[in-house]
Amino acid sequence: MSGPKLTKIVRALPNFVPFVGPEAQQRARQMPFKARLGANESLFGPSPKAIAAMQAAASDSWMYADPESFDLRQALAKHHGIGIDHIVVGEGIDGLLGLTVRMFAEPGDVVVTSDGAYPTFNFHVAGQGATLIKVPFSDDKEDLSALCDAAHRENARIVYVSNPNNPMGTWWSGAEIAEFSANLPAQTLLVLDEAYADTAPQDAIPEIAVSTDKVIRYRTFSKAYGLAGARIGYAIAPPDTILAFEKVRNHYGINRVGQVGALAAIEDQDYLRDVVAQIAQARDGLAKIALQNGLTPIPSAANFVTIDCGGGSAKAERVLEGLLAAGIFVRRPAVAPLDRCIRVSCGPDDAQEMFANVLSQVLARDKS
Repeated sequence: MSGPKLTKIVRALPNFVPFVGPEAQQRARQMPFKARLGANESLFGPSPKAIAAMQAAASDSWMYADPESFDLRQALAKHHGIGIDHIVVGEGIDGLLGLTVRMFAEPGDVVVTSDGAYPTFNFHVAGQGATLIKVPFSDDKEDLSALCDAAHRENARIVYVSNPNNPMGTWWSGAEIAEFSANLPAQTLLVLDEAYADTAPQDAIPEIAVSTDKVIRYRTFSKAYGLAGARIGYAIAPPDTILAFEKVRNHYGINRVGQVGALAAIEDQDYLRDVVAQIAQARDGLAKIALQNGLTPIPSAANFVTIDCGGGSAKAERVLEGLLAAGIFVRRPAVAPLDRCIRVSCGPDDAQEMFANVLSQVLARDKS
């Protein structure tokens, strides 16, 4: 190939994307999904106030968004009881994770994560040319003790933990996360992904001072707030760390309509509480569906339930393919032993009833 060359890091990367989207799967199968239960989106939707605010803002789309996200950051600061200088807004947690890796990991530096945890983080690490060390899950949970040991052994620059975690929905208590953070090496940054914090028990949220310079916490409007398409997330960290984000972030990366919608959403906590209650009810419903079909639900604090299909990865793959063929979009964890499961997003009664009916048919055919 003549002409400009890609960097060595990019040339060495495989052709890989973290997720194949449902739209791509629909195109490949030449049929639409009847129920979209695989992307951990909120089928309950955003606050009506957020929808109205975004509709009103649509005609202003000729303007860029406020590059400082001042009003949104001010509302978030009030919500969390912290200073506005502790918050940066970005293009979802995904965008902020990419910036974090760029800020804290040099090419060749070691980054530690759990094998089977959120693959987009790994995607950013690979793109930076850092070295990824993976620690197996233990009892369907991220193994905090093993992650800490790996951080010390490998002199890691970053450790990634999600709480509650994706793809299993399991969680540690806030006290255990805080102890884990305190035991990490002084030079190791804890990337604490709290995308599902809004659906988790209160005691799952650690009491870590926002002035702690070895922890960055990440939140999103994509899950319980129902604004996945708006791509608005934020990070909480000490002011010096937030200033570092300012050096590298895309200052016009936030869209104006999403910014306005997120502001309306954070101000409508009554709606959020109602949705969280519906998600909890839906989790119970999915667990019941699993048990009625002889499967095992994994206890979840997220907006999805992971279901053990009881026959290893081969059984889970057959169940997944059967559901997809019938127009029910779900996903399966990619790494053993988690791949013995399927993962199903919470939704309204009609979506869960559709899932239940198709699941029973798929399992009946699998036995025949």
